[in-house]
Amino acid sequence: MKLRTTLAACAALTTLAAGSAFAAEAVTAKLQAPVAEKTKFIAGGAMFTCEGDACVAAAPTSQTFATSTCKTIAAKVGAVASFEGRKALDDGRLAQCNEKALAKADGAQLAKQ
Repeated sequence: MKLRTTLAACAALTTLAAGSAFAAEAVTAKLQAPVAEKTKFIAGGAMFTCEGDACVAAAPTSQTFATSTCKTIAAKVGAVASFEGRKALDDGRLAQCNEKALAKADGAQLAKQ
């Protein structure tokens, strides 16, 4: 009986350790310009917290690392300089991410002139 309890406890600990080992890596968007104040929003199924020039999703989903998520971030807080999870978004997809944010910024500059 004692052996079964010990084996069950070991199995539970192994499962917990394996679960944390497979936990998703944070997704980080470095911004071209810092945000004025701490900002939180959901993009790609994850909560992003933006402070300074970084937006971080500490608990991303399988859909968080995507161009569409990057586009949402750019639309909310401005152009993204880099977008990284287990890997970095390539330059072409980063340019797609920033299209609307850069167009919006250019329009704002023209309006000020």
